Amino acid sequence: MELRDYQQEARVSIQDEWADGKKKTLLVLPTGCGKTIVFSKVIEDRVRKGERVLVLAHRGELLDQAADKLEKSTGLKCATEKAQDTSLGSFYRVVVGSVQTLMREKRLSKFDPDFFDTIIIDEAHHCISDSYQRVLNHFKDAHVLGVTATPDRGDMKNLGSYFESLAYEYTLPKAIKSGYLSPIKALTIPLELDLTKVGQQAGDFKTSDLGSALDPFLESIADEMVKNASDRKIVVFLPLVKTSQKFTEILNQKGFKAAEVNGESENRAEILEDFDKGLYNVLCNSMLLTEGWDCPSVDCIVVLRPTKVRSLYSQMVGRGTRLFPGKNELLLLDFLWHTDRHELCHPAHLIAESDEVANAMTKQIEEAGIPLDLEVVEQTSEEEVIAQREEALAKQLQEMKRRKRRLVDPLQFEMSIQAEDLVNYKPSFGWEMEPPSESQVNKLEKLGIHPESIDNAGKATKMLDKIEKRREQGLTTPKQIRFLEQRGFNHVGNWSFENGKKMIDRIAANGWRLPQGVNPKEYKPEG
Repeated sequence: MELRDYQQEARVSIQDEWADGKKKTLLVLPTGCGKTIVFSKVIEDRVRKGERVLVLAHRGELLDQAADKLEKSTGLKCATEKAQDTSLGSFYRVVVGSVQTLMREKRLSKFDPDFFDTIIIDEAHHCISDSYQRVLNHFKDAHVLGVTATPDRGDMKNLGSYFESLAYEYTLPKAIKSGYLSPIKALTIPLELDLTKVGQQAGDFKTSDLGSALDPFLESIADEMVKNASDRKIVVFLPLVKTSQKFTEILNQKGFKAAEVNGESENRAEILEDFDKGLYNVLCNSMLLTEGWDCPSVDCIVVLRPTKVRSLYSQMVGRGTRLFPGKNELLLLDFLWHTDRHELCHPAHLIAESDEVANAMTKQIEEAGIPLDLEVVEQTSEEEVIAQREEALAKQLQEMKRRKRRLVDPLQFEMSIQAEDLVNYKPSFGWEMEPPSESQVNKLEKLGIHPESIDNAGKATKMLDKIEKRREQGLTTPKQIRFLEQRGFNHVGNWSFENGKKMIDRIAANGWRLPQGVNPKEYKPEG
């Protein structure tokens, strides 16, 4: 099987991280971008080295999917460690295992701690739970790859507390721009649903309270779906089975062909197959279909299970992002949840890299009243946020001029070189959260960056890497940026080193005054 470019890059990056001594690494790929194919090829690489590999997951569908894709893409067959099935005594080098089965001491003790050389964790955002940790601690010397669509966790236990590095990340916007996933249009429905009395549990809203809060609005929501999505193939996510069943009845009364599935549905496979064939045009579920189920023809998602957890929100929306013949985009219906807390996930959080941009996008979508393409909204919102930052930076620079600081403020450098990855950087892994080392502080100061504003080793590493790459590319240094922008020149970070040097030499030759005829606000260097 021929891998896409990003899939091959991910495969190589994972092996590089392990070779570099980082035994626990992460792969982040959006839903629909072939994470199972990537880790199947990684497994093939490890088996060729003579290793034994365990694929660990918490749901039977994920294990079946992994075994099926592995055989189809590599020819490798698996043994199974689940319920009454055991892999012990099998000659297969790969085992797909249920975490619920393997976590039991009686089962785990049958395996030597060095039995598996490599462990793959599907849907890795679950791996910090006690059940996973019990298994991972037993095989503590194994290489570990965690695979997830997004690295957030609702209970705020950052995955960085377990994993040592991020081997590779492919973002949703990149996948859409490259034509691998469907464009997303978001429409805010001006129907205010009150969540102010809903309690919280494990970092998210209590599902029991959500059902009660949602009930009075189900009729109105169904009317909005008739108005905005009657010709769509829709998946609806709800907080409770009884709410899901009630909403299915209401939708059928409104003219939809709606079906409902839940964990107890005896004919679940049949209903899913009929929905796939088009016998139903709406499928309601209580969080059953977030993982391990695909129906590419879905072109509308309705999230009636509000959440603060970006991984959960991405999984719900991900059920509709796959490509399908005749499908132009995914329509995402977003309701105005009224809450006194502001951490709620909105469509903007699927692609925005900062809270500032997400908030600006959400405002724009809410005010539009028509479906808006998320990529277009992100671009305009990002421009708006950058303009606001530049305005704030101008005031900050005036203050810095008065202080005549010798070193460059990191924010000034980041904004000048338009480095969004630095502006929005947040540490994820344990080593990144440590204070910068003495060596890093000394290097930053020597290069002209004020080190006191950089409070973690991850940001210091990223900053030093950026400066070194700019040096290799022949771009301006932090000291050149500080000197020239203090004198009113704009975006000196985009200049070449030589252009910066020429202007500084001209100013020096003119007694450290601006040369006659040079307007720094309008000046653009040649070439």
